[in-house]
Amino acid sequence: MNDLSKFIRTIPDYPKPGIMFKDITPLLANAPVFNAVIEVYANHYKNEGVDIIAGPEARGFIFASALAYRMGAGFIPVRKKGKLPHDTYEVSYDLEYGEDTLTIHQDDFPKGSRVLLCDDLLATGGTLAATIELVEKAGGDVVGIALLIELTELNGREKMRNLPIFSIFEF
Repeated sequence: MNDLSKFIRTIPDYPKPGIMFKDITPLLANAPVFNAVIEVYANHYKNEGVDIIAGPEARGFIFASALAYRMGAGFIPVRKKGKLPHDTYEVSYDLEYGEDTLTIHQDDFPKGSRVLLCDDLLATGGTLAATIELVEKAGGDVVGIALLIELTELNGREKMRNLPIFSIFEF
């Protein structure tokens, strides 16, 4: 799988100086590579009894929805504030380069549903920590976190409440 890392390019100083942005668009544009990533996730979680896969906006949508389809699970988008039309829960959090707020519908997760979080990247952990809090507020049980990339030196894993994390690539 390491040979697939060549489909992730690093863009220095984006979106601001000092950030080394991991651009996954070459990976997404290559159908066999994108499919291979989804298969790696599906094989890893095939025996976990996942009911719903939740993905935070925006790139988490890409992987979470494809994986949900592949695994026959439901998909819940975790949206930015103001993007959902029904009653929501919201959590604000710090990003590596700013602040944001995520929301979900209050009725997204049946009580006790087994939820896998799926996102493209774990950096400082703010986005996924907020997502965990939202899923739990709505009655879901987070059973794991699936990531394409983990930026290990930023220690985002420390905010993941000892949940099992599966990262395909570590930088």
